[in-house]
Amino acid sequence: PEVCLRLEAGPNAAVHSPLAVQNGFLQMLVHSYTAELFMSFVTNLGPFLEDEIIPEVIPMEIEVVDAKITLKDDSPRVYPTSPGPVPITLAVDHVIVKRRDDGVFYLTGESSLKQEKPVSVLQEQEAPVECVLAAPAAGKRGLQLKDVPELQRELQTTKIALAEANMDKARLLQEIRKYNPLFQL
Repeated sequence: PEVCLRLEAGPNAAVHSPLAVQNGFLQMLVHSYTAELFMSFVTNLGPFLEDEIIPEVIPMEIEVVDAKITLKDDSPRVYPTSPGPVPITLAVDHVIVKRRDDGVFYLTGESSLKQEKPVSVLQEQEAPVECVLAAPAAGKRGLQLKDVPELQRELQTTKIALAEANMDKARLLQEIRKYNPLFQL
């Protein structure tokens, strides 16, 4: 795991926000972090986060890239014969948490599927003015210009479905390898 932390204060911090000049600006990057936490740990964090003093707002930006947190339920079992709850895994590809001068946390993310590029490539291609021939020049029927955008949307939907299927396949292989590390496809 890689953690980078930077605290900036003073006149140079004005680039980030006006409040950062006096309170500072915190910037943090967490990359390739993996953790396993018990649910009792998460539920008992509340008393530590409560405070009677209202803290100063510190503008910040926290970027989390390729992180995985597994939550395991360690509560006593209701039925002794049950196999127990399945751990919950939270996988974060790329998330940015920003806190601005108003004290509100803003959560933004970047998808691993870059949908903008295929769409722009399709839009940059020039379609013929009258029709696109689906058969050789001797063919009788052509594809009408009004059908091209519909086909482009269908192609984009199919690409997205294929990407989701590949992600599901990778996730299932990872799950199988968790129980059998020598498994090969």
